[in-house]
Formats: sequence, C-alpha cells, structure tokens
Amino acid sequence: MENSKPLALILFFSAFVGIIVYVYTGKKRKQRLESYKDIPFLDDDELDPTQQKKQQVNNDESTGK
Repeated sequence: MENSKPLALILFFSAFVGIIVYVYTGKKRKQRLESYKDIPFLDDDELDPTQQKKQQVNNDESTGK
C-alpha cells in the first residue's frame, strides 16, 4: 500500500501519454474521419447502390415481404 500512489501516477501518466500519441498520430485515421463528417447531410439517393440494396432487403424483411 505504501507504493500505491507512485504506481497510480505512473499508470495514469502512461495512459495519458498513450492517448496523446493516439490522437496526434495516424494520418490515415484523420482522412477517414474527415470523410465521415458529411454523412448526415447526404441524401439517400447519394448512397452507394449496394448500400441501397441492403436497406431494401432489410425493409422487406421487417415488413414480411
């Protein structure tokens, strides 16, 4: 119990450094997340045709057709 505070300090500092490294690295992740920013503003007509087919199948299954 005597060394619990320094151990907790090292543990939380390591977690903090890990989060900082995760946030500021990975350019591919940034590009991927930037591509997601306009999704709420897209119309249903602009969706991928395969995505529309999946939605149609799901709608048919839910209605029992």
